[in-house]
Amino acid sequence: MSPDTSRTFLVFFDWDSYVLTDGAKSVVATASREAGQMGRITMVATGHADRSGTDTYNIDLSRRRAEAVKAELVRLGTPAIEIAVESRGEAEPLVPTGDNVRKAQNRRVQIVMR
Repeated sequence: MSPDTSRTFLVFFDWDSYVLTDGAKSVVATASREAGQMGRITMVATGHADRSGTDTYNIDLSRRRAEAVKAELVRLGTPAIEIAVESRGEAEPLVPTGDNVRKAQNRRVQIVMR
């Protein structure tokens, strides 16, 4: 993979949860394997939430989701120093919705590797 190429993974979460499901763990494991094959990399895990809670609550929940993904990546062998964590709350939905709408695709962590 050339230096200007990035790889993106989406890890989805249940409503009002930051616990990794088996499917989420599988996606994180794939990201970890690819990171290992790439050698030295940088990763950004950006947490997101749907619009079913308050802005403050969703910022915190999306941060917890990103931290859960980072913890799993570290457990699988990715050095913590290579993983940055960001939180967007409900500000950048994958699928635009109205306020107070639960949308599974918006409850996610996006992992970008470079």
